[in-house]
Amino acid sequence: MKRIRLTRLLALLGLALFLAACGREPKLQPLPTGTAVLAFGDSVTFGTGAKPGEDYPTRLAALTGWNITNAGIPGDTAENARQRISAALKDLPETRYALVIIEIGGNDFLRRRAEGPVKEDIRRIIATVREAGAQPFLVAVPRFSVIGAAVGSLPDAALYAELAKEEKLPLAAGTFAEVLADTGLRADAVHPNEAGYRKLAEGIAAALKDSALLQP
Repeated sequence: MKRIRLTRLLALLGLALFLAACGREPKLQPLPTGTAVLAFGDSVTFGTGAKPGEDYPTRLAALTGWNITNAGIPGDTAENARQRISAALKDLPETRYALVIIEIGGNDFLRRRAEGPVKEDIRRIIATVREAGAQPFLVAVPRFSVIGAAVGSLPDAALYAELAKEEKLPLAAGTFAEVLADTGLRADAVHPNEAGYRKLAEGIAAALKDSALLQP
């Protein structure tokens, strides 16, 4: 009888440890120099508003030593991006991307699309990235408003922090919003200029260090 009770106790203890591990965020490891990384997004990833080579993926590559492919398409929406993520992940037939930086949703907000469907489209992108064996990393996008831009305060759309928590993935919060809230860092109302893209790259690099994906 004592042996049966002990066996049950050990089984319950094992189950408790397993459930605790499931609720814990995965421990990430620094990615070495030369790692293949995909920057996936819209015109902000593409670099609209700055000269070629001044986009944030190029700046981030210089800061990290990673080989970053720019898969930004001007005008792209989360709904459309969900349809093209699989093809983008196959751009390197010889190897696989280890990390995918996702910056998408701004055009959805400009078209006044509800946050709920945008959130689910991005969740599907995240799932596809994971299915390909890559680590997703999310860049929060602000919901633009004329008043917010005028007073220098553009908060992130809430869905990004929600997704980061629900999907247990790292997030670059606040940086894009800070850039758009500063007229000196903008080429226009929704795009950074060259200085803005540098600041965006630096903010993403800082978030990557905080998540342990980038060596401090």
